[in-house]
Amino acid sequence: MTDQALLSARSLSKHYGNRIGCTDISFDLWPGEVLAVVGESGSGKTTLLNCLSTRLLPTSGVVSYRMRDGAFRDLYRMSEAERRFLMRTDWGFVHQNPADGLRMTVSAGANVGERLMALGERHYGNIRASATDWLGRVEIAHDRVDDEPRAFSGGMRQRLQIARNLVTGPRLVFMDEPTGGLDVSVQARLLDLLRGLVQEMELAAIVVTHDLAVARLLSHRIMVMKEGRAVESGLTDRVLDDPQAPYTQLLVSSILQV
Repeated sequence: MTDQALLSARSLSKHYGNRIGCTDISFDLWPGEVLAVVGESGSGKTTLLNCLSTRLLPTSGVVSYRMRDGAFRDLYRMSEAERRFLMRTDWGFVHQNPADGLRMTVSAGANVGERLMALGERHYGNIRASATDWLGRVEIAHDRVDDEPRAFSGGMRQRLQIARNLVTGPRLVFMDEPTGGLDVSVQARLLDLLRGLVQEMELAAIVVTHDLAVARLLSHRIMVMKEGRAVESGLTDRVLDDPQAPYTQLLVSSILQV
């Protein structure tokens, strides 16, 4: 990690009329750090993630990102074209439903290769070689490179979505319930893969999850949300082993009682 934040949120809020999506959220994310955002359904986790990733315009507040040249830019003062370029190259976004992050009617190789083309790669052989290499890295057999994602299992689709996002060497990845809807055995395999790739690539990540086991396995730091507000944050093991906020205590105790 460096002594400069990669992403910074200040007083970030999103309101839908009288309903609060998230309100007054402030934090810094450091290079190579994984932050888990946890809470029950409706707590504002996904709203926050979408505001941070510029998929949703906040009502108020500032989100700043440190570009590769070292400049710290207000994301919502950047042009739409600049933000789209970030999303295609320097960022990744892993959806809970892989179909939301893949083109289901083109090949696995093309899904991965499209991201390289966004960086200007035009040599078909290089694109195919990189795509095939990344399929191997996410434990998809090389001979599936020409198969479409609709022929894959749910776990394979999620691994393909991860390859599509990581092939460009991003510095920041947003993950929305990345293991949601998968069988327990498939979840464990995917989490092990994700943890290894995050460490190997020194990725920064923001992971939204309702599963505290996922948060413990993947994250360095945790933010607990309730009704759109951050009620507790800190190092993951500290928060989960010695929760201070009553709501966090309730979350942790409900897991222990299962």
